[in-house]
Amino acid sequence: MEGFDHLSYPYSSQRMTTVANKGMVATSQPLAAQAGLDILKKGGNAIDAAIATAATLTVVEPTSNGIGGDAFALVWTKGKLHGLNSSGPAPKAISIEKVKEKGHEEIPMFGWTPVTVPGAPGAWAELSDRFGKLPLTEVLKPAIDYAENGYPVSPVLGKFWKNAYKKYKEVFTGEEFKHWFETFAPNGRAPEIGEVWRSQGHADTLRSIAETKATSFYQGEIADKIADFSKKYDGFITKEDLASFQPEWVDPISVNYRGYDVWEIPPNGQGLVALMALNIVKGYTFDNRDTVDTFHKQMEAMKLAFADGQQFITEKKDMSHSVEALLSESYAEQRRSFIGEEALTPEPGTPPKGGTVYLATADDEGNMVSFIQSNYMGFGSGIVVPGTGIALQNRGHNFSLDPHHDNALQAGKRTYHTIIPGFLTKDNQPVGPFGVMGGFMQPQGHLQVVMNTIDFHLNPQAALDAPRWQWMEGKKIIVEPEFPTHIADSLARKGHQIQVLLEKGAFGRGQIIWRDNENGTLYGGTEARTDGTIASY
Repeated sequence: MEGFDHLSYPYSSQRMTTVANKGMVATSQPLAAQAGLDILKKGGNAIDAAIATAATLTVVEPTSNGIGGDAFALVWTKGKLHGLNSSGPAPKAISIEKVKEKGHEEIPMFGWTPVTVPGAPGAWAELSDRFGKLPLTEVLKPAIDYAENGYPVSPVLGKFWKNAYKKYKEVFTGEEFKHWFETFAPNGRAPEIGEVWRSQGHADTLRSIAETKATSFYQGEIADKIADFSKKYDGFITKEDLASFQPEWVDPISVNYRGYDVWEIPPNGQGLVALMALNIVKGYTFDNRDTVDTFHKQMEAMKLAFADGQQFITEKKDMSHSVEALLSESYAEQRRSFIGEEALTPEPGTPPKGGTVYLATADDEGNMVSFIQSNYMGFGSGIVVPGTGIALQNRGHNFSLDPHHDNALQAGKRTYHTIIPGFLTKDNQPVGPFGVMGGFMQPQGHLQVVMNTIDFHLNPQAALDAPRWQWMEGKKIIVEPEFPTHIADSLARKGHQIQVLLEKGAFGRGQIIWRDNENGTLYGGTEARTDGTIASY
């Protein structure tokens, strides 16, 4: 039909919680969720479905992630929660001095300098090898098909793609960026909503990853293409950097929050920030979600946790304070004591010494996966390896060029990482995966979703639908248009600098799957702020 405005929704609508018991996939793109469900129906498990969904998302939501990004996962299987950190390090040839020699006072957002080793393909192969049931060649078929034959661009995807194109047309002036335009704006513009986009290079790369279990990406022909392109434009990444990469299995970290254990990946990820904030707020009792007192204490706790996170989080071995110290009850009590009636300007404490996509999957065997991957800022660095569809991430932008900072740039080091999968258990039984993607919104979204669920007993869809806020810096807080005006006004009188933002993309995009362990029923919530959907049976 002609004349539709696919981004205009003048009337409020309601999405119900999705209920099923055989299998469920929740993510930001309907085609990707369906790809995961198809794999479940072919005999794959929740791990296979997560890989299929993640790979498909690199095709059907390239504005937020890609083959050249990083990934993290929390996997519940056979009565245990496993953590996978598949974030890549800085190149071995980089240093603070070399970056400054290029004329930078901080690591730039775009170009080769912020590019770190991509971890996503390694994550897919590692998860498949350890926990998958189907071969990777079968699991990546849906992604390959969408890349090769194309798909129509969905509404929110089309909006962000067009915004990115407008920005990149102004800032991507060097020759090294031309392949971004060839790949993602082949007609001299971003694809329109409903227009079919395809990428043969993307399909060829995914097929090679599937057939070699990602070996070609890190040690073979794809690695050669990445390294050669890097060398051509004086980049730091080499084939040696790619060949030496290996995803790391880690022990998840947690805090107990009112009888539930909330799990995150340990540093270098910022999941620690969410846990520190929860540790602070659990010292209070909240009777109602929509009160000035509730929001004030949430915001103050998050500011304090973030101040510590941005000061101390980096590679675990380089942190000046341990995870255990930052999550100790005594430190939470110390930080809680700073919260008064007025908004504070957060500063790091003194602990005791010592554009992302998210998806959730579950199957009828009891397996559940919380998975997240990202190119960091939208399409990432703007560097696309010719003929491959690989958009390389700009994750290195988070490093500090202050040599005394915990997160100072070092060769072979992993930076402070924003993408974090979450998982909830109770009495050593899985409740399920949850996550809210979106840069530094992520731990703030985790705090709000967990409290919506546990403190205020909201079902998974309502927990995601509830209006959100985000701390930005100092006393500045942005809120969604639906945030109650009278509460925003009262928060402003407490010293919070409240700004209502019309653009909802800044508040993250989440997914939830909860399991009823008595009967195996799955309850899913998906994100109304994007093209999100749940595929289930």
